[in-house]
Amino acid sequence: MQTRTSLTSSSDSPTKADSEQNLGQLPRMSTVRRTTGETDVHVTINLDGQGHCTAATGVPFLDHMLHQIASHGLIDLEVQATGDIEIDDHHTNEDVGITLGQALGKALGDRKGIIRFGHFVAPLDEALIQVALDFSGRPHLSYGLDIPTQRVGTYDTQLVREFFVAIVNHAQMTLHIRQLDGINSHHIIEATFKAFARSLRMATEIDPRRATTIPSSKGVL
Repeated sequence: MQTRTSLTSSSDSPTKADSEQNLGQLPRMSTVRRTTGETDVHVTINLDGQGHCTAATGVPFLDHMLHQIASHGLIDLEVQATGDIEIDDHHTNEDVGITLGQALGKALGDRKGIIRFGHFVAPLDEALIQVALDFSGRPHLSYGLDIPTQRVGTYDTQLVREFFVAIVNHAQMTLHIRQLDGINSHHIIEATFKAFARSLRMATEIDPRRATTIPSSKGVL
């Protein structure tokens, strides 16, 4: 199976333009297209947006969750995807996560000036979800959701973990998700995406006190 991923620059390494974007020159944007034998995914992201979202993945519940990321993260997001959903939603769900993760990484460039860490606890009725993340350059997911049903509508709830695995690996972040309470599957998942969005917003904001430096004592992420 062939995979083609096109980025806004010719190299996966941060370019001079990527670095300059982290010096307070806004907006920080990127576009990534990933094409495989199973899916074709196109993502455009603006980390300094207003929460606007256009999502058309063929997976309605995933579109709903992408809107949560954009709205609560104040990220402008465009996601277009076609995939083999006649088989199931797995490939499309995963490849949207991969492409979104790549777009996040490109928009952040060398991560100079960002706060780097983010955390949030989101309630949604009886559900309470805690998310903490670190744009550390080291992919790791600690996933603690206990979703009681196999499906929400037609969406397989096992795919929530697969989506975040894909983002973590390709945005090079550490992500911890904890379920503090909740019995309704929809509420648990939606609160997770809202908490992730707010954590993402915190972590990617520019810290004016070190806008010209990488947020690490090592000097590199």
